[in-house]
Formats: sequence, structure tokens, C-alpha cells
Amino acid sequence: MRNAIILLAGGILLTATACGTAADTAAPAGSAAVVAPGIATGCQALAAAYGANMAPFAKALTESVSDPKAVAKAQQALASFATAIDDATKGSEDAELRTDGKKAAEQLRTKSGDAKFFQAIKTPEDVDKTMGQNLTEWLSPVQRHCQ
Repeated sequence: MRNAIILLAGGILLTATACGTAADTAAPAGSAAVVAPGIATGCQALAAAYGANMAPFAKALTESVSDPKAVAKAQQALASFATAIDDATKGSEDAELRTDGKKAAEQLRTKSGDAKFFQAIKTPEDVDKTMGQNLTEWLSPVQRHCQ
């Protein structure tokens, strides 16, 4: 079994494990990405943070379209997501992952306090854009480490 690799693709962070088949039990040299143990651990922590925080943020953001009172809940969910990203990366052995994790967390934290940003989300299409394009942009600093 090859190393687990964390991917951030199209705004979705997922864990993928590549396994050899009966016909292909060994990977050809240089065919698989080599992830340093310190980065792999950080990426696994990021995947856990993403998994635990994505659904609450998406739910609160979706609710905010029909219920303006839910905006505060969406803001809190995004702030919690930022804290989870920061916590997932601050203990990494990789200095760049720590720095980029802090940057990604700060982007999320800044947006969580941006009332104008949340006021502009009025339709399900706006939610889709936020959950896709915007979230991908906010998490881009850590994406390159976890591919």
C-alpha cells in the first residue's frame, strides 16, 4: 500500500489511498508522489479539520439564505474552521506547512468577520460559489502541500 495522500481538488479535501493490484504489487520507481512524514501527518490533520468543519459551515451558510439570523452561525462556523486549520498545521514538522496553514486560517478568520461578504450571499448559487471557488481560494496556501 502506498502512502496516503491528501488532496485538495475543486474545493474538496479528500484522503486517497493508492493500493497495488495483484498484477501491480509494486509501484514503478518515481511514479508516486513522495510525501514527507511531517507533511503527511499535517495533511491528515487538515483532512480531519476539513471533515469536521465543512458540513457545519455549509449548513449554516445555506440556512443564511432564507434566515438572516443564521448569518451569525455561518460566521461562527467559518471562524471555527479557521481555528481547526490553524490547529492542524501549527504542530507540523514542516515550517512551510505551518506558515501556509497560518495564512489559510487567517484568510478564513478574516472572512468570518466580514459582514458585507455574508450579506452578499442571497441565493443558493451564491452558496455554491462560496463553497466551491471561495473556499478553494481560502485553502489554497495549504493545497500545494497536500497533493
